[in-house]
Amino acid sequence: MNYIFIGMPTSGKSTVGVLVAKALGMGFVDTDLVIQNRYQKKLSQLIEEKGVEGFKRLENEVNASIDAQNSVIAPGGSAVYGKEAMEHFRAIGKVVYLRLPFEAVEKRLKNARARGVVMPEGYTLKELYDERVPLYEKYAHMIVDCDRETLDDTVEAVLSLLS
Repeated sequence: MNYIFIGMPTSGKSTVGVLVAKALGMGFVDTDLVIQNRYQKKLSQLIEEKGVEGFKRLENEVNASIDAQNSVIAPGGSAVYGKEAMEHFRAIGKVVYLRLPFEAVEKRLKNARARGVVMPEGYTLKELYDERVPLYEKYAHMIVDCDRETLDDTVEAVLSLLS
């Protein structure tokens, strides 16, 4: 069984993912790192070189090829644009949407471009959030609210949902 954590940047996919994987004795796969290793470039460089749409295609292809067992998988926040990738993730495990209110995303995310957030030119963070939320909800098997007091509280909420 795999658990695939989806959600906006800063929702905790990687941070919470590592801690949940550790607690459950599972492996951990960060697909952004898989992409960076495969192409030997930072995400921001790939987005700049290939453009937003080109990067989404590349990301979809890599995510659709992820072969993991007994792992927590943390794809980038834009993974939900890839239909093949999301169908693959739903087939190999349970997709968990780590939901965060917009205000929390805005507060946590200082520089979207430098962080390698896939965002079309001229888009606001709010427009991106409003575009992605329905996709996260569409693909999720489960939803956990991650606007908690502490990281430990979020990890506990995820673990109790999964048990």
